[in-house]
Amino acid sequence: MKKKILTLVMITILALGLLTGCGNSDKVKNGQATNMVCIALQPSAAFIPMMITRQTGDLEKALKEQGVSVVWYDFESGPPMNTSIGKGETDLCLYGDVPTVSAIEQGCVREVVGITAQAADSYAIVVLKDSPIRSAADLKGKRVATNMGSTGHNMVDKYLSTAGLTFSDIELVSATPADMPYMLRNGQVDAISLWEPSITKLVDAGDCRILAQGSDCGLEGTNTIIGRKDYCETNPKVVETVLKEYKKAADNINNTSDETWKYVAKYLGLDVSQVKSMLPKYNFTVKISQKDIDSLNDTIDFLSKIGKLDKKYDITNYCNSNYYDGTY
Repeated sequence: MKKKILTLVMITILALGLLTGCGNSDKVKNGQATNMVCIALQPSAAFIPMMITRQTGDLEKALKEQGVSVVWYDFESGPPMNTSIGKGETDLCLYGDVPTVSAIEQGCVREVVGITAQAADSYAIVVLKDSPIRSAADLKGKRVATNMGSTGHNMVDKYLSTAGLTFSDIELVSATPADMPYMLRNGQVDAISLWEPSITKLVDAGDCRILAQGSDCGLEGTNTIIGRKDYCETNPKVVETVLKEYKKAADNINNTSDETWKYVAKYLGLDVSQVKSMLPKYNFTVKISQKDIDSLNDTIDFLSKIGKLDKKYDITNYCNSNYYDGTY
């Protein structure tokens, strides 16, 4: 049902975008600033502050003073967002680390303008509650499912290395996040590596437990805001306002109204208590740090190692921290 709802919302927003001229040619003409910003969002807890400012209307209010309107695009994952920003249909996209480095490697001119969250423990390897697997060493010879090329895949690599193991020591199984819980519960695999909100759903069901989290093996879990470079350069004030409102929502997250929490929970497919229980896993930052750059370069190294990137590059050259000075 949630997927159907999001699909319908996305179709509606896409239609709105077409009607209001939310294409690249209409938004950046002769280097002139635009009166619109199109933001792509997906259901990840790493982007909760953006969901909050969307529901409260605070971002729209702040941009209205500049004569700028907001068009929201809803997606279920990063790859279709890459297509959208590549076509100029969206201006700013909120991403996990893998789609971030993939988006830039694809060749379209984009830049990292902010960090939505550092969230190492929003990634985890999960096993059944009564599983004998208690450590990385116990995974030797076991079947481990993950989404190939994802941050979950990277976590398996890092966690195995803590016991001196590699992918050759396990049977790695390719699976979608939607299929992994079923495969674990039906004995098709011994462990799964995935991310929130799936982890909370599994643990709260009572039959699964966390074997390891990102912080147990050096995974940083860096999430970003990426912008089209031509849009950002011609609309720096808009980008600055988006980042400021994001940070404001993050800093005041404990004052979020019950109505807004209900909206966020529905967007994530959870109940309010589950959403709030996940918050300690996220450090909502915005400013780009050297730690973030190192984390994204680590993702580039991993994707290059497994053949998911055609070329290796340094993300430093695509990070721009000039849009936001840390205040609001």
